[in-house]
Amino acid sequence: MPKFDVAKADLERLVGKGFTVEEWEDLFLYAKCELDDVWEENGKIYFKADAKDTNRPDLWSAEGIARQIKWALGMKKGLPKYEIEKSDIVVYVDEKLKDIRPYGVYALVEDVKLDEEALKQLIQLQEKIALTFGRKRREVAIGTFDFDKLRPPFYYKAVEPEKIKFIPLNCEEEMTANEILEKHEKGIEYGHLIKGKPYYPLLVDSEGNVLSMPPVINSETHGKVTEETRNIFIDITGWDLNKIMLALNVIVTALAERGGKIKSVKVVYRDFEIETPDLTPKEFEVELDYIKKLAGIELSDEQIKELLERMFYEVKLENGKAKLKYPAFRDDIMHARDVLEDVLIAYGYNEIEPEEPKLAVQGKGDDFIEFENAIRELMIGFGLQEVMTFNLTNKEVQFTKMNIPEEEIVEIENPVSLRWSALRKWLIPSLMEFLSLNTHEEYPQKIFEVGKATLIDETKETKTVSESKLAVAIAHPRVTFTEVKEILDSVMYHLGIEYELEETEHGSFIPGRVGKIIVEGKEIGIIGEIHPQVLENWGIEMPVAAFEVFLKPLYKLSS
Repeated sequence: MPKFDVAKADLERLVGKGFTVEEWEDLFLYAKCELDDVWEENGKIYFKADAKDTNRPDLWSAEGIARQIKWALGMKKGLPKYEIEKSDIVVYVDEKLKDIRPYGVYALVEDVKLDEEALKQLIQLQEKIALTFGRKRREVAIGTFDFDKLRPPFYYKAVEPEKIKFIPLNCEEEMTANEILEKHEKGIEYGHLIKGKPYYPLLVDSEGNVLSMPPVINSETHGKVTEETRNIFIDITGWDLNKIMLALNVIVTALAERGGKIKSVKVVYRDFEIETPDLTPKEFEVELDYIKKLAGIELSDEQIKELLERMFYEVKLENGKAKLKYPAFRDDIMHARDVLEDVLIAYGYNEIEPEEPKLAVQGKGDDFIEFENAIRELMIGFGLQEVMTFNLTNKEVQFTKMNIPEEEIVEIENPVSLRWSALRKWLIPSLMEFLSLNTHEEYPQKIFEVGKATLIDETKETKTVSESKLAVAIAHPRVTFTEVKEILDSVMYHLGIEYELEETEHGSFIPGRVGKIIVEGKEIGIIGEIHPQVLENWGIEMPVAAFEVFLKPLYKLSS
């Protein structure tokens, strides 16, 4: 989670009110942060804020925290409003950047008064957004410039690396693009994002002055903002237009909290034009009964409205629903639970009295969990070793390495790592990965897992369903279909269930040595010898036989 520093005096200047350090400890909770540390430096008190929500970059600065606290305390309420004046500034985007770094959005903020603390916050906010929300500048890279040193219009263009030469930030001499990637601190850190491309992205003004080489480094002569800067030009680039637009909204509204005046910029692409930033409020609708049912506290419709107005919402109550508008610098409202969370934050978690639940029954283990545990004991009795692998995976593991076409699975919208970018659909790939990491161990290797697989189900509220499955894999030089089938036979015998095998084709298994597992006419799993191509993909030199079955059908029949 992002951690960032703020000065107590700067926060209080933005809020318009002073507080004790102890009071600040509680106030930070309104901004989904915790006060991690307090220290004094040059006669000033500083706080280290620990943000607890990676989906709220608008709260990662003194401006964002102060704004949230002003609303939470009722000093202001409803939807924050920011005026945008149209400028005559134009940025032209080169179509050759399509496969390199295709999108850029821009804005001008005038009459900003930057002192030491304000400048620190601007730089820190840029870095935190680019590092966390922007996935180390891969998705979002931000540049800020002293507009008075620039000559619009601007050009975000693709340039051959050997033709690029400028003085990078914090340097005194010109360097070529490749020299920057090899020698400059930021070039070494972020150069891999563009290195090897036929063109590098470059932002220049009408006189050919280099502002920036996104996402790596700004220019020293035209890309440096100081305390004397009054008019700030902002450039944000990336792969997802919606994501970089959100980042732009966060930056410009933070500067507006310091008195800046926002001006829009026309961005011209080959096939379309846009005006940025776009601060049009977003909309959402929630059932009031849903809030009341899950809040755990008695709330009237008007109380819910008042609490939401303290969390940046414009609220209209109608037919048992709250029709909401919320700011364009937020992108975290995806479910009614997110609105409920805001209601409880505004109410104050510390104000909710805990209640001891009154239960008229005694607790006992869930029957299905007991069934899963019994299956585990059974498998251990067959001489297999239990493994526990991750539910998170990726399409390469689930499909490519298993020699089958890609299918639709549940993917994570903004994964921290591409390695953990989806929820698994079946378990055998996880067992194959485990075997591939243990090729140095003795054989035979006989493993099993009782674990969850996540499937898409449009009939569910979440559009997904989590299913419990049993997967078994055996690896040694002489393993056969028969050996793994004997284990399946024993499982079914102990559960008192009859099953059939039906011949099938599956890219993960050897043709003629793979079958569907059928119980009462329904397919509940698959069994077979793993295909040599799959073994090669995983770097496994031993034959492997495996099966996988859904457990709920077996549980229902054995109960």
